[in-house]
Amino acid sequence: MDGELHSIGEMARASGLSVSALRFYDGADVLVPAAVDPTTGYRWYDPQQIVPARMVAGLRRVGMPLAEISQAVAAQRCDPAAVRRLLDAHLRRLEDGLADARRELSRVRDLLDHDETPIATRLTLTGAELAATIDAVRFAIGRDPELPMLNAVWCEVGPETLRLVATDRFRLAVAESAIGQVTGPPAHLLVPATLIDQLRELLIEDEPVELVLTPTVITVELPRHRLAMPTLEHDFPDYRRLLGDRLGGRFGTSGGQQVTVDAPALRAALAPEVAPTVVREHNGVRYDVAILTVNETGGLTVVDGAGLDLDQSGYVGVNGDFLLDALGASGQGQLVLELDGPINPLAIRLPADEGTFSVLMPVRLS
Repeated sequence: MDGELHSIGEMARASGLSVSALRFYDGADVLVPAAVDPTTGYRWYDPQQIVPARMVAGLRRVGMPLAEISQAVAAQRCDPAAVRRLLDAHLRRLEDGLADARRELSRVRDLLDHDETPIATRLTLTGAELAATIDAVRFAIGRDPELPMLNAVWCEVGPETLRLVATDRFRLAVAESAIGQVTGPPAHLLVPATLIDQLRELLIEDEPVELVLTPTVITVELPRHRLAMPTLEHDFPDYRRLLGDRLGGRFGTSGGQQVTVDAPALRAALAPEVAPTVVREHNGVRYDVAILTVNETGGLTVVDGAGLDLDQSGYVGVNGDFLLDALGASGQGQLVLELDGPINPLAIRLPADEGTFSVLMPVRLS
């Protein structure tokens, strides 16, 4: 090994991969740490692994399949020509996919021009308002190709509110934005994550955004762009049943404890290098579980699971990376956490905004 080993946090900063992504690629045998502490489970990386990790980050961003990323990393030093062949093959797939997308969008435009086009719902808001609503739910979008209905954002428009919902089954995020002017009937539709990301990149804070919604297409009108996005025909999960009273802004009705926390301080306490956690595994992927409890003064404490009786009801386990994602999406200031025991979901929200929040499923500790 050349030089001092890097912690997983240092490797994340050097490579552009998140800590959770590094753990995933370790579990998939794509980017295995140079050493793992047998006591703590902390991963350590050799400096020579930075270049392969950056390669993984780039290939991940362009959607290369996991198996081919693994081949590219394995061949990076011994067979650069094989890596170039993989890149060329993936580029051809992307170009073919773009051609298919153009054909489908042409068909969608034909539908819009048809005499029987359904009545559209129109609403206007600012780029800042729509960007904030998207950012509040983006982290919870699923990635499982076998569950396409979760690789999307559920969009609902009522008389005064735009609501976005995203879930990957283990976490769920809801965000609402007030809208001053709406014409047309209430609307609901499922928008693919790729198109949500494309829209987010175009938004400018003080520019107006007009959304035109039909059952099959959402059209976005910006001062310098027009984007027509076909919706998905899949059924989105019944998120209302999971949320219950929380959907109406009635937090605290379940008898759970509400704790006000400082988001930056909690993020610091959850940092991989310092957080006391226990390790669990799901589908072959290891992840750290943060253990939370409400202390005697009514504050939140991240506790070390070693030596504790985790069967006690005062402890709540949650995926540490998921909690960090939710905190990052919620903002920089004060947040309210609602803990309702070890088997009920954990809720996170802003003190003054009960229409935008996230819910994390607990992890069994014993």
